[in-house]
Amino acid sequence: MSKVLSQRDLAFLLYEWLDVESLTARERFADHSRETFDAFLEVSQRIAERDFAPHNRKNDLNEPTFDGERVEIIPEVAKALKVFAESGLIAGTVDAEHGGLQLPLVVQRACFLWFQAANTGTSAYAMLTSANAHLLLTHGTEEQIARFVQPMIEGRFTGTMCLSEPQAGSSLSDVTTRAVKSGDAYRVTGSKMWISGGDHELSENIIHLVLARVAGAPPGVKGLSLFIVPKKDLDTGERNGVTLAGLNHKMGYRGTTNTVLAFDDATGYLVGEEGRGLQYMFHMMNEARIGVGAGAVALGYTGYLHALDYAKERTQGRPVAGKDPSAPPVPIIQHPDVRRMLLASKSYVEGGLALILYAAKLVDESSPENDLLLDVLTPIVKAWPSQWCRLADDHAIQIHGGYGYTREYPVEQFYRDNRLNSIHEGTDGIQALDLLGRKVTMKGGAGLGLLLDRIRETASAVPHDLGKPVAEAADRLARTTAKLWASGDAERALVNATAYLDAAGHLVIAWIWLEQWRAADGKEGDFYEGKRLAARYFVTHELPRIAPLLDLLDTGDTLLLDMKEAWLG
Repeated sequence: MSKVLSQRDLAFLLYEWLDVESLTARERFADHSRETFDAFLEVSQRIAERDFAPHNRKNDLNEPTFDGERVEIIPEVAKALKVFAESGLIAGTVDAEHGGLQLPLVVQRACFLWFQAANTGTSAYAMLTSANAHLLLTHGTEEQIARFVQPMIEGRFTGTMCLSEPQAGSSLSDVTTRAVKSGDAYRVTGSKMWISGGDHELSENIIHLVLARVAGAPPGVKGLSLFIVPKKDLDTGERNGVTLAGLNHKMGYRGTTNTVLAFDDATGYLVGEEGRGLQYMFHMMNEARIGVGAGAVALGYTGYLHALDYAKERTQGRPVAGKDPSAPPVPIIQHPDVRRMLLASKSYVEGGLALILYAAKLVDESSPENDLLLDVLTPIVKAWPSQWCRLADDHAIQIHGGYGYTREYPVEQFYRDNRLNSIHEGTDGIQALDLLGRKVTMKGGAGLGLLLDRIRETASAVPHDLGKPVAEAADRLARTTAKLWASGDAERALVNATAYLDAAGHLVIAWIWLEQWRAADGKEGDFYEGKRLAARYFVTHELPRIAPLLDLLDTGDTLLLDMKEAWLG
């Protein structure tokens, strides 16, 4: 069995639960079949295991370096990305007229999980390029698509998103990078920080999507516009006023260059209209947020599989009831605490994987209702796996014992890589504010109501002992949400937003596990028994975690508002 990802679990989720084969009845996917879906999944697994996984550790131990002129990256990265580009997967969901495969997003997402699990550092270049291309396909002109997107689809160019600045971080209203109109283009000047994939020699060119403020634009996010700023001029091949000021050195994702970029009178091309930059950028940000959640699942899943394999092979100790010290030691999977960590990890990673694929299918079956549901789920899709699938990697280290935090085993790297996902593309705190401050209140709470109705519907279709706690938790979240916003005081309502995100996330995963239980119901075999066991575990052991969180929210506690900074020391 692969220790990268579970082919069997993907097949169950795609075909036995989500019925993705039914998507081929839609005109957009009519040229596909289960056979083509399986072919792309198989080639993804093969390339991931053959070309990505083998250099994952080397990528980590040999970070990119900058000598003042060029960035040096181990050669295996470029080779792997070339194979990936040749597979066509970088344009998996792109329209056929632009050279894409026109796959359903749910299938493309399942394919890409193999690469994220095998080597998150190398796969990040492809993820960002794909998201960049998708934004420009939606909001760019035909000329921009031909000049900038087509080479990305072909694997010749890569792409980035340039939002944060050294002084602003995630506070995009404080962006100061400026753009001045110059003929048919703009001159872009400023500094951008934490830009993944911002400089390297892996591609002929790098297409930066840059948020900047046109002269005279109003303050705040309404004054931001979006610009295409290539690293090199497409006509001359010379540098386009984009300079690498330095590399950041992170605890994880070490194979992905993370950069400080200086834009000095660089030529930029406006995307869409002035003043709508953040609106356009959310197209890429939301895709990247779901991609980050998927990456967190992938890292947690491969950590779980490594821990499971180790626990079956590693012998140590004897059963509690064993009285004979001369008896041979047993595999550690027989010890209850190891089983606890493995079962918890299974519930996190398989629950997270199902959530990612469910969200992707909502895009494939786009409708006003599904779009609204996806809006509500997106902060959870990004944040929940980043926290709980990271805990699976924490458990993997614990199960390996003293070996777990040595470099002889890969689980310590999985944890370090995964730790970054709670910060990438908006911290957990930002996702919490988005969920409670915007998503559950928009359209009069219609999105939250839709989500809770779907949860209740599923809960009513499973055995009472499983469904009742989930339905009650849904009702409780509805009451708590109403109570938080009863006064209309946003500051008080949002002070404990992270507790709300944690509670809502666990409720959603409990629902997702009930859905998997239904798909496994009545089917025989260890795989299905494992699904039913994990569903029961999550409802009985994990869902109760939300009660204290909701208790806190119900009190209207304002401790975090009332405290004085000096009290922290």
